[in-house]
Amino acid sequence: MGLTPADPRPMTRRETEVRRFVRARYGPRGTLALHRHALGLDLLRAPVNVMLSPLFLLTRPGAPLLRRIGLPRAGDWLGRRQVFLKSDVARRIEADTARFIDALAAKGLATQAGPAAVARAASDYAETRNAVAEITTSALVLASGLLLFHRATPGVISLAGPVAQLRAQTRAIEDFALGNWAGRMWYGAFPRELSSLDLVLTGVALAMLGSVLTTFAGLVADPVQLWTGTHKRRLLRLLRRLDRAEHPAGLAREHVLARLGDLSDAALSLWRNLRS
Repeated sequence: MGLTPADPRPMTRRETEVRRFVRARYGPRGTLALHRHALGLDLLRAPVNVMLSPLFLLTRPGAPLLRRIGLPRAGDWLGRRQVFLKSDVARRIEADTARFIDALAAKGLATQAGPAAVARAASDYAETRNAVAEITTSALVLASGLLLFHRATPGVISLAGPVAQLRAQTRAIEDFALGNWAGRMWYGAFPRELSSLDLVLTGVALAMLGSVLTTFAGLVADPVQLWTGTHKRRLLRLLRRLDRAEHPAGLAREHVLARLGDLSDAALSLWRNLRS
């Protein structure tokens, strides 16, 4: 029985090239090499990018909205605005993705798009990957809240309260004049009141810790997305948009999920504060 010849169709060859690229870039060894670039200024950029997330949520849906109402130039201008501080990891992903797209075009497997279009597509791809890292961090924070405090904590805002209360209670017990055993009995009956300063400082510390965790969340998220085929499908969608010279129709669902996590975190915290 002879071997079946490889399918020469461009899309089949494109898929093969995409599969090879994502395996090299986002497999366990590839993502480990990628995250070595995060050991530097990225650790300082991460907390700032967390604070810029709401601004990103406002600007990204605005670009397609302006195009739809007949203001394409304004939409293109807004779409080109760089909201987040560019991390070294993101720069590496963008450069690798742009080179890969150009290599596909040289082989006749992708449209010969202009440098600006390729750069914009590569930047969108890197931003979407970062949104997945945020989702991974939110999932870890939620799991921590359920395991440690038996309550849903979809983000650092809702986690800050129970962590600050635990820290304040532990410190009060350790400082109790009659010893730890008596302190546990006393503060078990009369829990220590939590100050606003304790809550704010704990929230800031958790936000900084969460941003660092997001920086390295790809070490887990990248291989998972590789094994589930998510990286391949996302890159193929990007290539199809370049083929049709299309702008993204709005926020990618990864960004929507990441921001929904932030909104649910804030809403849950507000609801609990109103109840207390």
